[in-house]
Amino acid sequence: MTPQAQFALLILLPTVLFLFKRFPTDRAVVISFILAWLFLPQRTSFSFPGFPDYNRATATSYSILLATYLYHRQTFRTFKFGWLDIPMLIWCISPFISSITNDLGSYDGLSATVDQIIEYGIPYFLGRLYLNSFKGLHQLAVGIFISGIIYAPLCLVENFISPQLHRIVYGYHGINQFSQSYRLGGYRPSVFMKHGLSVGMWMMAATLIALWLWQSGALKKFLDIPMNLWFIGLYITHLLVRSTGAYIYMILGIIILYCSKFLNNSFPKILLILLLSFYLYLGVTGNFTGEKADKIVQVANDIAGPERAQSLEFRFNNEEKLVEKARERMWFGWAGWGRNRIYIYSESTGERKDISVTDSLWIIAYGINGVFGVIGIFGTSLLPALTFSLFRYPAKTWFRPQIAGASVISVVTVLYVLDNLLNDQYNPVFTLASGGLAGLLMNPNPQEFNSSVAGSSNTINSQGTENQKIPATPLLMTTKTVKSIPKVNPRKSRPIPISAKPSVSLLKLNRRKSRPIPISAKPSATIPKLNRKKN
Repeated sequence: MTPQAQFALLILLPTVLFLFKRFPTDRAVVISFILAWLFLPQRTSFSFPGFPDYNRATATSYSILLATYLYHRQTFRTFKFGWLDIPMLIWCISPFISSITNDLGSYDGLSATVDQIIEYGIPYFLGRLYLNSFKGLHQLAVGIFISGIIYAPLCLVENFISPQLHRIVYGYHGINQFSQSYRLGGYRPSVFMKHGLSVGMWMMAATLIALWLWQSGALKKFLDIPMNLWFIGLYITHLLVRSTGAYIYMILGIIILYCSKFLNNSFPKILLILLLSFYLYLGVTGNFTGEKADKIVQVANDIAGPERAQSLEFRFNNEEKLVEKARERMWFGWAGWGRNRIYIYSESTGERKDISVTDSLWIIAYGINGVFGVIGIFGTSLLPALTFSLFRYPAKTWFRPQIAGASVISVVTVLYVLDNLLNDQYNPVFTLASGGLAGLLMNPNPQEFNSSVAGSSNTINSQGTENQKIPATPLLMTTKTVKSIPKVNPRKSRPIPISAKPSVSLLKLNRRKSRPIPISAKPSATIPKLNRKKN
């Protein structure tokens, strides 16, 4: 930890406060999260007794919460707990239950719960508050796209000089194992993230979002440059990041989006969600072993080559051992302090040696918090994405400019879950996206989206609006039209003389008390005479 790294961490708070003063709240939240996660230093923190360490994750959450309290305090009152919030609630309280069931005490449980809330609960909560509309999710999609443009030249630099930018700026390497930065015949950039896999996932998301914003017409130009050129540049950068998993995610994302465009069908997305859920079921029950794992390794060998297949096989072998231990405390896990890992006794040193390798988030969540935790963390991302496609916004609406941002964000969150089944690359921006998506689905405003409105840029505002009516089409006025409109006289009306001849085209309304008409009076030719005989 160097002085410049400490300074960068400390300057985040005033930066966030400035952003909340300078920009609309939804945009300020998006910029704050992306800025912090893409540029703050790795492994830098301040320790305070009795509180979680002040690092890049906690600094972001604390800063935005403070800015909300100072400038938009009333926003907290708009939050209403809904059924889509249940998975995140489960994930946040699971550490406490795990600690209690393992006899570690309430203090340990509360401490672990606070850490979980800061890392996952607060980003999700802020997404529910600020990004619960088409406009908010559009801002997030555009923010990820722009950040990809900013990151692209940095990735290209590290393709030539190797991952050195973190060391140049902050004085030390941000990645733990430099040997993993060389893949596919070249260097895999990590920039200011903890691993090249994180960069691969991020650049994939930025490229996929650029593609869909361009295809849907939600964003036609950026900096006066057509979106198709931006997409080509981002796609080339995405390839140069050298992440095999990101290549597969990109292919799956394109298939899902183009099936919605040309076939009006969200089946590929729903199928992927079901397959991910089924894989988790097989994993936690210990049925993903033997031939099932070997078949996937063989497919990986045919697609990505023997090196990647060997890495995947090593991961599956470790997960098989970890699952065997996790099933001893299946429902609530082993809690913290490394109790979920596997140790052997070393006769040479007389100490226990950790032989387990935990690469994926799902096996970590299963070992520490059990099935209860797995349902919480993965339900937070999968349940809103599934609800979005099945019950609220069918695939034929995804191409509309107003909905394009939300639809591509729902696809990216599913691909992020797929990445977490293979890796453990924490990113609060995608948790923020899941919160915004859940908030959109529980938004009771009927004017937010009307399925009966024709899907064109003329009838749906491409920027998205929150709690605003869609403006009506202006009426073309001509001189003849203006002359045909009768004048409205706002002055107080005066009684019309009885002798005045009524207009033939207008019905005379006289609300005064009626007076008897003289018998000798000649009735008007235009008003029928009513003769009521006395009974």
